[in-house]
Amino acid sequence: MKLPKEGDFITIQSYKHDGEIHRTWRDTMVLKTTENAIIGVNNHTLVTENDGRRWVTREPAIVYFHKKYWFNIIAMIRENGVSYYCNLASPYVLDNEALKYIDYDLDVKVFADGEKRLLDVDEYERHRKAMKYSDDIDFILKENVKILVDWINNQRGPFSPAYVNIWYKRYLELRSR
Repeated sequence: MKLPKEGDFITIQSYKHDGEIHRTWRDTMVLKTTENAIIGVNNHTLVTENDGRRWVTREPAIVYFHKKYWFNIIAMIRENGVSYYCNLASPYVLDNEALKYIDYDLDVKVFADGEKRLLDVDEYERHRKAMKYSDDIDFILKENVKILVDWINNQRGPFSPAYVNIWYKRYLELRSR
């Protein structure tokens, strides 16, 4: 699979551990690709849920996916500041159809004021049993929560204030071409 280039549009598909499609985002604009990461932006992007419901994202959001970390990060740019939604998920794979990953239920939300919340712990435990997540996956996910919290606390990568500004500015430049 050829890596998408800056300005290309890709589809993002999240799956559950049992292989069922969970959610699809159409037309995410690629801002940067490296050997291990893809940075993109969603803005009024069509999202389709596994039950067929559709909705459109409300605000611009910078998305970050990595091939080595078991999480992805969405920086939502809102009037009251930037908030983050972080999915504990498998590293992504990219094929001719889409960027794909497995969503493992746990999420970390970071509010514009810096407050952090671990979400969907009950859903994780329920799916862990029902879909038989291995002990190895459970360990990897819990270790990646620690890595993610460290990134948040130390404003690393997508949590750096400069990061969002740089990539949002680049998006505006590409959009106006």
